[in-house]
Amino acid sequence: MKGKTVIVGTVGTGDPHFVAISFLSRILHDDGFNVVNLGCSCATEEFIKAAIETKADAILMSSLLGYAESDLRNYGDMLIEAGLEGIVSYIGGNLAIGARTPEEAKKKFQELGFTRAYPGVTDFDEVVKDLNNDLAKSS
Repeated sequence: MKGKTVIVGTVGTGDPHFVAISFLSRILHDDGFNVVNLGCSCATEEFIKAAIETKADAILMSSLLGYAESDLRNYGDMLIEAGLEGIVSYIGGNLAIGARTPEEAKKKFQELGFTRAYPGVTDFDEVVKDLNNDLAKSS
């Protein structure tokens, strides 16, 4: 959505994965978004701080190592505390270690405060389409 600001990065202080978030950043930029790429190995607080400082419209996180569920267990509370409870928020990647269906993972991350979750391999065109739709609804 032209002119909307999104924060992107890899969540988890030990997660060095940056390839997917780099591709997504480029796709979002080409679609007219103002992209703030925090890079890899970011603490949850960095996303919150960047969203406040830039008046972001959305936060998009990636995780590869499978610790997102434990890294983000207080995410919804952090959004409320920061006054960001209405912000569009996505997470994608390898979200949890152990057996969990994609549907179970999506439900769990929605319970944690995310608008959408994309467990496993993600179609970036789908993410951009969903993001445009979710931002249009929240405006």
